[in-house]
This record gives sequence, C-alpha cells and structure tokens, in this order.
Amino acid sequence: MRLSFRPPHRATLADPDASPHPADAADPFDPYADPFVRPGFGAPLEREAEPPPRSLFGEILDWMLAPLLLLWPMSIAVTYLVAKSIANGPFDRALETNTYVLAQQVHSDRGQVTLALPMPARDLLRADATDNIYFQVLGAKGELVGGTAELPLPHEDDRPQPGVVQFRDETLGGNDIRVAFTYVDLPRMTPPGSMALVQVAETLDKRSQLANEIIKGVILPQFVILPLAIVLVWFGLSRGLAPLHALQEHIRARRPDDLSPLEARQAPPEIAPLVNSLNDLLGRLEQNMKLQQRFIADAAHQLKTPLAGLRMQAELALRQTSPDELRRSLSQIAVSSEQAARLVNQLLALARAENSANDAAAFTPLNLSLLARSAMQDWFQAAFAKRIDLGFEEPPFPVHLSGQPVMLRELLNNLIDNAIRYTPAGGKVTVRLRHEASDGFVHLEVEDTGPGIPVAERPRVFERFYRILGSDSDGSGLGLAIVREIVQIHRGDVSVLDHVDAQHPEATGTLIRVTLPLAEAPIENPHA
Repeated sequence: MRLSFRPPHRATLADPDASPHPADAADPFDPYADPFVRPGFGAPLEREAEPPPRSLFGEILDWMLAPLLLLWPMSIAVTYLVAKSIANGPFDRALETNTYVLAQQVHSDRGQVTLALPMPARDLLRADATDNIYFQVLGAKGELVGGTAELPLPHEDDRPQPGVVQFRDETLGGNDIRVAFTYVDLPRMTPPGSMALVQVAETLDKRSQLANEIIKGVILPQFVILPLAIVLVWFGLSRGLAPLHALQEHIRARRPDDLSPLEARQAPPEIAPLVNSLNDLLGRLEQNMKLQQRFIADAAHQLKTPLAGLRMQAELALRQTSPDELRRSLSQIAVSSEQAARLVNQLLALARAENSANDAAAFTPLNLSLLARSAMQDWFQAAFAKRIDLGFEEPPFPVHLSGQPVMLRELLNNLIDNAIRYTPAGGKVTVRLRHEASDGFVHLEVEDTGPGIPVAERPRVFERFYRILGSDSDGSGLGLAIVREIVQIHRGDVSVLDHVDAQHPEATGTLIRVTLPLAEAPIENPHA
C-alpha cells in the first residue's frame, strides 16, 4: 500500500482536509498527547530511613566469633558428659567386681538361701572414705538374705542372665546411687530355675569429684585459648582484608582524569571479579567522556562559523540605510539563524543518540508502521513546497519491533529530510517498509530521485560533518551520522544503494536501507 500526494491513483495526504491524521489529533508517540498524562512535578515520595550498611570486617568477624562463642558452652556440656562417662568406667568395674565376689558367696542348702560372708569381709565391702556402700541379697522368694533391705528392686524386664552384671541408676534416702546387680542360679531349690538377686550400690561422690577434676583440666585452658583465638581471628581478618585497603588507597590516590584499568593480577581471586567489573565501568566512563569531549569539540567547531556569519550580517544590517538592503540583510539573518538552529538540533540529537546506547529501559514494543506514518506527516508541507511526490508504502499487516520511539522517529526525520533536500523539484520520495517473515528483520527504505551518491563516497557519508563536494544543499553533514548511531543502538544495519526510477531511468537517485530486528512476539496494543 502506498500513500502519497499525487491523485488519482494515490491517497493524497497533502491536503489538510484529506489527511486521516488531522493536525490537532493526538500523536500516538507523544507521551504528553494524552490529556490524562502530564509530566510529574509532585514531591518525591519520602523513603524510609535505611540502616547504614555494616562493614565487611565486622560482618565476617561476627559470623566467625558468634559460632565460636555459641559452641563454647556446648563444648562444656559435651565435656561434662564425656567426663562423667570416663569417671564411671573405673568405679563401675570396681562395683562389678564386688558384685561377682558377693554372688560367689550365695549358696542354697536344704531349700534355703544362705550368704557365707564373714563379718570382716562385710566391713571391708562397706569400707569407703567418701561414698556409702550398700549390698543386698534376696532369696528365691524375695526374702532378705543379707544387706540393706531399702535398696530398690530392678524391673522385671531388666532381668539379666545368671552371672551377668548390669548397672542402673537409682535413688536411696534422697541420694543418687549407682547399682550393680546380677542373679545367681540355685540348682537345689524348688521349683527348678529359682534364682537369688545380688545387688551392690554406692553413692556418686567419688564419681562427681573425678568428673569435676577432668572438667577443670579441660575447661580452664579454654579460658586462655578463647581470648587468644579471638585475637588471632582479629589479626587474621585484618591481614586478609589488607588487599582491599590497599586497593582503596590506590583508587583514592588516583587523579580524577585517570581512567586506566586497575591491576587485577595482584588482587585476591575473591575480589578479582569486582576489580574486573570496576575496570569495565571505567572503560564505559572513559568512552562516555570521549564522546562528550568529541561532541563539545564538534559543536564548538561547527557553531563558530554560523555564529560569526550571524554577527557579520547583523553588523552589516546596522550600517544599511536603504529599506530594501536592510530587508535583504534581515532575510539573510533569518536564513542563517534557521541553519544554526538546525545545526544545534542535530548536534543535540546526535548527543542524545550516543548517550542512549546503553539505556535498555528506553526500549519498548512499538508498531513501526504507525511510527513511520506519523513521522511522514511532519514533511508533507516541505515536500509540497518543492512539488515532490512524497509517498509511503507498507505491508498489509502491522510491523512490530522493540526500540526507542524517539530515536527511531529522529532516524526517519533525518532520512526524509535528506531525501527532500537533495531531490530536485518535481521529483519523488518514497518511504517503504518491507518485511519477510522468514528472515526476522524489517527493512525500512527511503528512496529518492535525486543526484545519487557516488560509490566511492558512500562509506564516508556516515561520518560526521562530511559533505560531498559539489553539493548545493545547505545541510550540516550530521543527518546520516545520526542515522548510523541510532541503527547501531538498535543492533541493525544501514546501507546506501542505487535507485533507478522505472519511469525515468536517466534520473539516478539514492536508496538508503535500514535493517532492524523484529520483536520476538507481537505487542498487545498495536497503537502503543
């Protein structure tokens, strides 16, 4: 489909009455066209006060000392349990020996259980300077044969094999005791299988004393080792973070204009990625500064000539006495100021294109067909003034891609402006969108019937301020440079080709083709 001025076979948009987009219609690409969308001038929302970030040294120190201080009481508890187990070992063996000796003195005679234990042996069994020793012998029917009757009895489920000694903890008279017990087989008793119970018990004073001695021998050195460990951890962290302090001092000692990369080989492997990221940032910052310096140099160089011309023309107008000469001088001032304004606008557009190269947030889904149609409306009057047939050809379906609407509109404005400027009166300029579903790209073409660009000059027309010798146009040489910057931002390609009009083969023109990648999926709102 092609939209242009020329009737009858083309839909004419030059007539304001016939335009499908009246001048007062809302521009779908203008963020302020919607009456409900206005620039925000409200006060910024107050942020809640955030706590200051903690130092890396303090964070690591906390995570190292906190487990250490938490494990210390746990180690004391584990040490106490181990000490009790160690203390129980020798005393249990002594208690077991006494139980075996006492069991060997139990006999059965004429249906009775007897304990053949002389009195000196009983006194020896109970002799202990620290603990109280108790023993008990019960017959087959539970009768007391000898010893202390108050000793607790074992559970029925804890009945061991005859001759096997087992241990348990009990309480006697409010004191904790350790009890060793076994059963003695009585072969001459009836009924068969009758057994006597033999128990020997003692209090736990000696065990507690030994356990306390073990704990003192283990815990007391820890009171010396723990502060020493804290000091060593503090010293180790200080030494480990020394490269960070050295890097900090190295960065702080740098000159403000020194953007050279930091030396990453001397940095520890843990902070090497940080140094590499910082070097990448310095590289991007250096590139941006070079772009700014180049922009300032270009702007100063290019604005010097038109401003000097404006001043000279103004001084000449002040010396004019004839109204006609004064009008001619003022007309020259108006033309020069228009050229200077256009140069300033193009310089600003070029700077904006360079600065938006890394702005991923500015990329939005858009309909390129609507964008191109809207951009063409701004050039109908300029084309009409030169009697140029300005047309638009597009596929029958929307063309979607992800890009920066402002930058793409600037690209179209520069291509159409160049085509109209260099196309002679009565010529033809066509803006065309081509899309093939198989390649995943959209081709934006602007062709004209102007003088064309020589093949040798085509690589240089995208350079800044470059103009072809012999050109009669008053351009600044920035239009195609802006186009190339915007195309590179959108990861596309731009090329200059020949265009031969089928109706006038002798009028060789120019075709500039911009190739852009399409969006992966269609956008929900095609008018956005």
